[in-house]
Amino acid sequence: MSDGPVGRCPQCSKPSLIAPANPWRPFCSERCKLVDLGDWMSGRFVIPVVRSDELDDYPPDEPPPQ
Repeated sequence: MSDGPVGRCPQCSKPSLIAPANPWRPFCSERCKLVDLGDWMSGRFVIPVVRSDELDDYPPDEPPPQ
């Protein structure tokens, strides 16, 4: 492994070079990067979405102040 900061691969937890010399960073290998991508594409990983109207503090008829 080249010199530079080392972290843990988010997929397999092996040491992974976190530097431009590692073309798969933050992953340790192309395999781990592709496994992670597959998890996102299959829907195993998702970012939860909260409807914006649930976050509004203003009644629907009243526009927010400017």
